[in-house]
Amino acid sequence: MSKKHKHKQKSRHQSTHTEKGVLEITRSGIGFVNTGQKGQDILVRPADFNRAFHGDTVMVLTNKHQNDGGKRIGKIVEVLSRRQTEFVGTLHTHAGRWYFIPDSDKPLPSFDLLSAPEAGAGIEGRVIVKLARWGEQDKRPKAELVKVLEPESLNDIAMQDILLENGFPLHFSDDAMEDALRLHDAIVPSELQKRRDFRGIPTFTIDPADARDFDDALSIQPTGKGLWEIGVHIADVSHFVVPETALDDEAYQRATSVYLPDRVNPMLPERISNELCSLRPNEDKYTFSAVFTINSKAQVKDYWLGRTVIHSNKRFTYEEVQDIIEKKAESPYQDTVHLLNKMAQQMRKERFANGAINFSSEEVRFKLDENAVPVEVVVKLSKEAHQLIEEFMLLANKTVATHVSKIMVKDKPLPFPYRVHDQPDEKKLEPFMAFAKRMGHPFDTRTPQRIAESFNTMINNVRGTPQQHVLEQLGIRTMAKAIYTADNIGHYGLGFENYCHFTSPIRRYPDVLVHRLLQEVLDGKPKAHKKLEENCKHSSERERAAMDCERTANKYKQVEYMRQYVGEQFDVVITGVSTFGFWAETVAHKCEGLVSMRDLSDYDEFMLVETDYSLAGLRTGKKFRMGDTVKILVVAANLEKRQLDYQWVPDNDMQPATRPTKQKQQQQARKHREPKRRKQ
Repeated sequence: MSKKHKHKQKSRHQSTHTEKGVLEITRSGIGFVNTGQKGQDILVRPADFNRAFHGDTVMVLTNKHQNDGGKRIGKIVEVLSRRQTEFVGTLHTHAGRWYFIPDSDKPLPSFDLLSAPEAGAGIEGRVIVKLARWGEQDKRPKAELVKVLEPESLNDIAMQDILLENGFPLHFSDDAMEDALRLHDAIVPSELQKRRDFRGIPTFTIDPADARDFDDALSIQPTGKGLWEIGVHIADVSHFVVPETALDDEAYQRATSVYLPDRVNPMLPERISNELCSLRPNEDKYTFSAVFTINSKAQVKDYWLGRTVIHSNKRFTYEEVQDIIEKKAESPYQDTVHLLNKMAQQMRKERFANGAINFSSEEVRFKLDENAVPVEVVVKLSKEAHQLIEEFMLLANKTVATHVSKIMVKDKPLPFPYRVHDQPDEKKLEPFMAFAKRMGHPFDTRTPQRIAESFNTMINNVRGTPQQHVLEQLGIRTMAKAIYTADNIGHYGLGFENYCHFTSPIRRYPDVLVHRLLQEVLDGKPKAHKKLEENCKHSSERERAAMDCERTANKYKQVEYMRQYVGEQFDVVITGVSTFGFWAETVAHKCEGLVSMRDLSDYDEFMLVETDYSLAGLRTGKKFRMGDTVKILVVAANLEKRQLDYQWVPDNDMQPATRPTKQKQQQQARKHREPKRRKQ
């Protein structure tokens, strides 16, 4: 819409105005623009989408006097940014016209293909296309063919689809790739003069065995009088990725790497993440560092922040370091590892004493075969090797945030991308605390710190039990979510007054922003950036989208793994309850499925008791409460819906006339068993 046209509208309707928000389209086709203000969503009918897709950031014109059932009504007048530009779907041709129909549970138009594909490529088959344009003169969006998907690669297609659904492109633009290829990896003498040289100091990385990029390293050397100089060295991404370039723009739009069971969708091209910035062993690399003078009691006596150059001498895996800690292996670095681990454990102890919450929950991963099909479920626990790195990264993040928090610009604190976590809302916590108390874990609510101490006590008491995961996850869900913002309210979960993300710029855009702003501070030229809060909100939204990707992909793999067990029984822990049944996670595999209320009705009429997190039988008094262990039968594993269906296997004392026999249960399982998918 032109400025002239907007002006005319305002002159005719003084009560209209435009607002910015995100379009959310329901399956029925009705749209709502989320403006970020609670209860202020704006209803938009399909005829008024004005070429906007689900998830796009838009400007919407509203009339304050119009409403539909309490909702304001609006028309989209401009698409500010697209959430999704690549789509999976099917390619068709008719009467000489090539068109594309996207796969989506949200209403989307068909796309016209700008040019005909090569003969036979993807016709009536699955493809990926990229939105090229959708101008005012175009009836339909125009697209370019990106990739033809092979029918055999259903697993690969599913993962790509998950990424695209959440607005993460699969490919970098030609301009971004060209920017990356132009960058040089040579250490330049003129640049060295601006940096502190750590290349002669013992330095190493500690990462997962399958890591491809290394964005943090530790160095250590004694300084005398019982003091040690410990450097936390972070890949200097901001040296290579500079503002107002295609490379920076694309990194900002993604804002984060996404980690799926069989792949990483990176924030930066491999030229950056795996080569120029990766702190690979036996290579000189530019870094941004937090260097600490620490005594043997892990007390920080001094620190220095600035740009450096390092040379990593050794690449450790977590497993190798854990073997050194447990004295199962010898290494030239064993004394160093033991010293750093001792310091890390002291810092960790002090952190929890000061109010931090121990959120170190179980991490479930899949072992995959050569076709990315899961063959084993592995539960990874946080061990001392992980905690060693974690504590020094936390120290660096806290120190950077604390340093910048003291900087003033025009008598106001310098705006900075802090990582914050609000204190718990006691009203929201009340049902959880009552539930925990009934399970033998009382909470002290006198202060936020006492709540944190109670949470830690509960987790310590249930560690290693089937209930641990349920209580941890339920507790986390009732608390506020950590976000990026310039409004520094502290980080409740970590017990820090000041905190930011400084240590992972290869995979998180806020860390790149932190590096840039910190350098301005170190140069004595701090300035307030007008769009910083908008950058923070965007990064928080992309982080949530990445988490949705990871949850959905893990669910897909759970279903794929459990298909082999349809018709078999397992012990499960109840992880959630609702009016339509309860969710349960297998103790053996950590795979969650739904037990339908429809199946439970064979035994009793069950009612949801929200305050008790349970389903209660009205006649028998039987309860299904979160944290309870029961037995189930796997009756269906539907990959397309990413859904596992379980059926409760009752105890022997549950003997209603309608109780299914074991033979009937097996028949039901066979009936529900998912048929093999046809090649598409």
